[in-house]
Amino acid sequence: MREAEAAGRRAFWCDGRSVALLMAASLTVMANATISPALPGLERLFDGDPNAAILTRLLVPAPSLMVALVAPFAGLLADRFGRRRLLLGGVLLFVLSGCAGLVLPDLPAIFASRLVLGISVALVMTAQTALIGDYFEGQQRSAFAGLQVSARNFGGFLFISLAGWIALLSPRAPFAIYALPLVFLPFMWQGIVEPALPARSRNGAVEAEGEAHRVWIPTFAALVLLQSVTNMLFFLMPTQLPFLFDARGINSAVMTGMALGALTLAGGCLALLYARVEARIGHGGVFAVGYSAMALGFLLLVLSEALPVSLGGAAMIGSGYALVSPAFVPLALGMAPASRRGLAGGVLTASIFIGQFVSPLISTPWIRSVGYEGMFFGAACLLAAMAMAATVIRWAGPASSASAQQADGT
Repeated sequence: MREAEAAGRRAFWCDGRSVALLMAASLTVMANATISPALPGLERLFDGDPNAAILTRLLVPAPSLMVALVAPFAGLLADRFGRRRLLLGGVLLFVLSGCAGLVLPDLPAIFASRLVLGISVALVMTAQTALIGDYFEGQQRSAFAGLQVSARNFGGFLFISLAGWIALLSPRAPFAIYALPLVFLPFMWQGIVEPALPARSRNGAVEAEGEAHRVWIPTFAALVLLQSVTNMLFFLMPTQLPFLFDARGINSAVMTGMALGALTLAGGCLALLYARVEARIGHGGVFAVGYSAMALGFLLLVLSEALPVSLGGAAMIGSGYALVSPAFVPLALGMAPASRRGLAGGVLTASIFIGQFVSPLISTPWIRSVGYEGMFFGAACLLAAMAMAATVIRWAGPASSASAQQADGT
């Protein structure tokens, strides 16, 4: 079995389509967090703007809001006009809007460019998700979903670390990192081929595919909701962990950097093992183990202020998320008919960023009621309940699990 897995990984790296899609995956983390180290410098650079404090803080989440709004419509475009054009056009828009901060004269203009950057991310992520469904099937699709999450984690670690050093030169300098996809573009142009899709009618609508596919919508909606909740809980780490450390009188900047570094690296490593774990315990088992690890991680952050325990808790959260996150893609693409994979990819992409966007909106009043430690403990309890539900579903519904896996292979 290990020889087959190794052969499968080698096949991915020898496949131009796979390499191009992994390059595209690495861009998604770059979109938001790359300029984070430069925010204090940007606030000082534009201190003449009375809204400088709020605008600089909105530069990071601005792309997420636009992805959440635009991704479903990008999915419709992918189904109607094709995935390749959407992906390549999104990468070009990504470079232009991302690098715009190098030359734009004021913060409102930079903020507008960040909104456009969110549109480009929606185009790239939606087309990429649909192409995974078009290019791969069954276990290959699951294995590639794990590689995709790993590419995001390692890419994020690399780009954010690079931005931290470049920001020492100038607060505008990290915007230059958004030009890196120009290096990727020739590989994407060569590697991404438009898949053969079902016949289309003259007005562009895909012809009906039969009554059997209609049942996918309610199940898909439940999966989308679960992914949104998962990302809402996971996003407590970058948004609220610094304040937990600060409330304890700990150097929040140093500790947060170390904890998020442990989270990212652990997640990147575990995502590489996703296909092997999923093959052994199935999707239900993956959700049970992943949510259990996340619950334990949040609990460790509450129980002790010691550095090793905090880093271990962050690593557990990153590892659990890295197991759970890739499962959504093959499940969703297995449910959706081929002609609706663009729409499915768009909605799936939107749910990630909706979860990220609402996370601070939900957690802030939650913290006012119970404090930071109470909120993190509540997150641990909710994740433990989700793990228990996944365990019950896995053992009580083997037939359902088998049918889901069969659908994933079709």
